[in-house]
Amino acid sequence: MSDHVVETEAYRLELRADGLSASFAAGGEHLADLRPLAAVDAVAGPDETLSVDAPVALEAERGFRVERRSTIWERAGVDVVCGDATVELRPWVVGAGAVTDVHLLAFRSLVPGQPLGFMPSGRRFRSLYSPNPGDPRRVVRPAGESAVIGVSGDGTPGRTHWFFTPAPLLLAFARDELRDPVETDSGWLALGIEAPVGELGFVQLEYVPGEGSFGLRLEYDGHTRVDGELRLPALVLSPGHATPLDALREQRARLSSRGLAPAAAARERPAWWSEPIFCGWGAQCDLARGSGRFAGEFATQENYDLFLEQLEAEGVAPGIVTLDDKWQDGYGTNRPNAAKWPDLRGWIARQHERDRRILLWWKAWDPEGLPPELCVRNAAGTPVAFDPSNPDACAALRAQVHAMLAPDGLDADGFKVDFTARTPSGRALTAHGDGWGIALLHELLRVLYDATKEVKPDALVITHTPHPSFVDVTDMVRLNDIVRTDDDDPRGRVVAQMRRRAEVVQAACPEVLVDTDDWCMPNLAEWREYAEEKHLLGVPSLYYARAVDATGETFEARDYATLRRTWDAWRRSR
Repeated sequence: MSDHVVETEAYRLELRADGLSASFAAGGEHLADLRPLAAVDAVAGPDETLSVDAPVALEAERGFRVERRSTIWERAGVDVVCGDATVELRPWVVGAGAVTDVHLLAFRSLVPGQPLGFMPSGRRFRSLYSPNPGDPRRVVRPAGESAVIGVSGDGTPGRTHWFFTPAPLLLAFARDELRDPVETDSGWLALGIEAPVGELGFVQLEYVPGEGSFGLRLEYDGHTRVDGELRLPALVLSPGHATPLDALREQRARLSSRGLAPAAAARERPAWWSEPIFCGWGAQCDLARGSGRFAGEFATQENYDLFLEQLEAEGVAPGIVTLDDKWQDGYGTNRPNAAKWPDLRGWIARQHERDRRILLWWKAWDPEGLPPELCVRNAAGTPVAFDPSNPDACAALRAQVHAMLAPDGLDADGFKVDFTARTPSGRALTAHGDGWGIALLHELLRVLYDATKEVKPDALVITHTPHPSFVDVTDMVRLNDIVRTDDDDPRGRVVAQMRRRAEVVQAACPEVLVDTDDWCMPNLAEWREYAEEKHLLGVPSLYYARAVDATGETFEARDYATLRRTWDAWRRSR
């Protein structure tokens, strides 16, 4: 047997003597021909491999080191660490430069006597699962299609991967052609990125398939600078999972055991956090329907009084009310718009008297109203995002939090955080300090969360960040907006896709609450279906007071009765 073979009960890995590839099998099935080397591109140019040394055994762990000669780094290589149930690829480089893209399971070959050019890994699997919501009709897609997990996206073509920012950094693959994440004979192979959250300096992870091939790409945008040695996040291969959700649960346990995420322990939390939520965005959209006006114009004190009066008249009593986009004068300043809210402090006080807690919608990253020096700026010097790497910007945000939550301020009860997918992305952007990508988003939320808890310890912070390393900056994960709901395929229906999203949150972050969301609904029939399901998934959330905005269909007496019944069932279950 070769000196470069590791075989356990979970897998068999055979590394070629030249270090250029490795055969990987599990469950008696050949799953992939891996390229263990990585290409770590820099602003100075692409990383190409001139030669590769023969693998040598690691000293402290079971596995191998494969070192290579790079065109741009003084030294480079990968450590292949073979555990009982996992294989970890840990790329590293030594030298100086600014990292742009990192290609994992792929490298560029200039090796004499070998094929030249970009060399991805070979795949034998046919199906791909991503925990990041995308096309609601398909939870599992063909392995020949791409997938993205990260903190950048929106509703425009090619970028509709923004619902969880970030989702767990894990993809799962099966040899069979599947449409659902069901059990398979050979099990699911999981590939996950694992590192301290401060080292997740890339904007997104992209799965890059080809004809019978695949690789991963991490987008660093040139904002990670190397002066000495850089050890990149580990890529962990974990085979034999019954379902992708099992892989998510195992990854959470592994992250926690290594100190890369908090332990998944039950939390003590105020009872009011579990109260049904009324968020006014859908009702604002209902008022805006057909007017040609931005729905944010309808976020007024008068309208929210109307919404709550409509619900009260039907015996529907939310315990939490969220004032949505745009109650404030500027997204970056977060002061009440006096024309819309002539007495927001007094209004909140009156809601407290009615035993309601008030959350304020907070738009992450938006620089509206902020001085340019507190912002990430483009090459023209124009502000494009709030800069959490700037101490002065963080001080300004803490002051805003005090003004919004403190008893001598508005005395609100927490935040619904939105637009985390607007995390800055671009090589020509400049920030005050270090940190980029997923790590920079975590820093932004850490500043907000810590300031929130300092002012009001029982305040509630809702995000849509179900990555396990973000559970220390959130109390509740929102399932986020519903899109492409006009598809005829039943797998695209609201209940099916929101159930799948809730499963991801519960597998990766079981200690946080789930906000079930409610917008946008394609029609009243699907709203009714989801209204019956929400209390089984998490905290029931209602976005409408009178009608579904997409169609204008108005609620009937039976709809308010459904809300009263399901909300009562939720409250009893808590």
